[in-house]
Amino acid sequence: MQKLTNKEEEIMQIIWRLKKAFVKEVMAEITEDQPHYNTLSTIVRNLEEKGFVAHNAFGNTHQYYPIVPIEDYRKKFMNTAIDNYFNSSYKNMVSFFAKEEKISADELREILAMIEKK
Repeated sequence: MQKLTNKEEEIMQIIWRLKKAFVKEVMAEITEDQPHYNTLSTIVRNLEEKGFVAHNAFGNTHQYYPIVPIEDYRKKFMNTAIDNYFNSSYKNMVSFFAKEEKISADELREILAMIEKK
């Protein structure tokens, strides 16, 4: 599975959320830095070439749908990020977020409770 560009990830997030969409529907979901329709269409076709989406044809238009589940993408690239930025240590990752005040003590207790239940 290839890593997506930031713009491709943004578009995939929309397609995952919508489940299926025409390019104009994806365009309507982009709130900032909206690309030209043809540029967006090219990005979606690139996602198809990379194996992330497929389409159903309706005349000259295509309705795209994801074929890579968001969970699979998340798992692959979160593991890569943890390997690259936290020396493959989940402890280092959690402590980073604690130091950055992105996770509270209550949330950490909830995580501990989930771990202990398994």
